[in-house]
Formats: sequence, structure tokens, C-alpha cells
Amino acid sequence: MFTPHAPTTLKPQKMNSFFMSNYFPDISLLVTHYNRSASLENLLQSFIKVGCSFGAIVVSDDGSNDVHTNKLRELQATYNFNLVPAIKNGGLGRNLNKGDDAVTTPYTLYVQEDFEATEKFPQALQDAFDMMSEDRSLDMAKFYAYYSHPYLTDFKKGFSKITIPALATDYTKIYAYTDHPHLRRSDFFEKFGRYPEGLKGDVTEYKMCISFLQNKGQAIFYNDFTGLFIQKNSEAEPSTMSRTAWKQKNSFFISLLRTFYRQVKYNFDIAFASPLLKLKK
Repeated sequence: MFTPHAPTTLKPQKMNSFFMSNYFPDISLLVTHYNRSASLENLLQSFIKVGCSFGAIVVSDDGSNDVHTNKLRELQATYNFNLVPAIKNGGLGRNLNKGDDAVTTPYTLYVQEDFEATEKFPQALQDAFDMMSEDRSLDMAKFYAYYSHPYLTDFKKGFSKITIPALATDYTKIYAYTDHPHLRRSDFFEKFGRYPEGLKGDVTEYKMCISFLQNKGQAIFYNDFTGLFIQKNSEAEPSTMSRTAWKQKNSFFISLLRTFYRQVKYNFDIAFASPLLKLKK
């Protein structure tokens, strides 16, 4: 159980200040947003509820409509975040890149707007930060997943280390990186490249998954992978991510075909795909 510093009554506008009980001055919270301002508010409020604050908060908006843009301005005044707007929708890659460009702290906590932190999160974040500070070989700490990674070895403090054998056959090995909530070093782009722009969101994420393996990325994985964040997609603000229909079908033939396709494509791309563009901040 996390033992916080002396508790302090806090107004929302002080969210990214040291007055909160669990203050992380070397970490910026980066949130990507598109037409889901109520979800964003719930996320920010959840951090207040668990007493968690950061050196800075960056909200990167992907060209939301007027209703949500106006709400963003209200939230900015309340929660004191750096809003990085867009004139038009540029896709997930563009939104991630411009948000990351606005981060100035050594570490970035990336969370999409449809998540909410639980009371267990501050301790896990502190542990991950301590471990990454002690071990420069660790590139990221993963806090959420839909299912466990297939190649894990026991590490410490409730985390496992993702350790992929050279001849690993499970194609879900590529999910050593995902866009789910994670802590990473803010020089991440220098090692793994920038997110590709102008592509569908799932393709953008896939290419970063491949780059992470190509560049020998090292990650730790929180064992209770649904215990730190709750993902909420309400009817009023459903997910804005769409995926190709055949990838979601579950018939035996389609499942078999999909498995064969992924096994071949994923391993081919790890070996031969062009690297992503690497730039220093």
C-alpha cells in the first residue's frame, strides 16, 4: 500500500503542483484527445482523487469540434494544462508527435483520454519511476493491457520484465509496445523514431510496435494489468478508433487465416520494415 506524504486539501486548478500528496516533478502527463472532453475531465479528476500530480500536463487535441474545443478551454482554466491544438484532424500519429514535442520533463506518462486512474496507481508509478531511474536500459513501463504479454520474467515490485527469445513464435510478442497507459523516457523518439503520420490509428500503433522490437526496446509490465486504470467508453463518447472489419471476425476460417497472416507479416516486418524517422528534441 502506498504511503503518501502529508495529505493536503487541493483545488483542481492546482493539479500539476507539488501541493498534491503524490507529486512527480520529472514526469509530464501527456493525454491525446479528440471529441471526448467529458472523458478527459473524468481522467484528470481521477488523478486528483488519488492525489497524483505532475511536473506538467499536456493535452494534445486532434481538431475536435467546437463543442469540445470550448469545453477544452474551460478545462484548461480549471486544470492548468498546456493545450496543443490542431486546425484539422491529423490522425493519431500527428497528435502524438505534436503532444510529445511539447513535453519538457525527462519522463512522459502517456494516457489516452478514455482511462481513469485507480487508487493503486500512484505507488505503481513511483515504483516504475524509481526502477527506470536506476536502470537506464529500461525504456518504458506498461501499466495496462487487454491481456498479458506472452514472454514475461519475474522482476520486482509487482512488475515483470518483457524478455522475448530470439526464436519467439507467439506473434503477440509485438505488443511489448502499445498505446495503452505507460511511462517512457521523453527521448523515446531518439531511439525508436517518431510516430508515422497520415495513417489509421491501428496502423500507426503497429508500426511503433515493430520499431520497438527492431531497436531492442526494454519494457517492464505491471502484472495486475487491469488494476491501475479503468477504460471507459460511454455511449455519449464512444471510442474514436476504428479497425478493419475482417480483423474482428471470429469464425474458425477467418481466425486461422488471420493467425497465419499475422505470423508471417509481423516477423517479416520486424526483420525488414523500414525504420521510423529518428529526431532529437
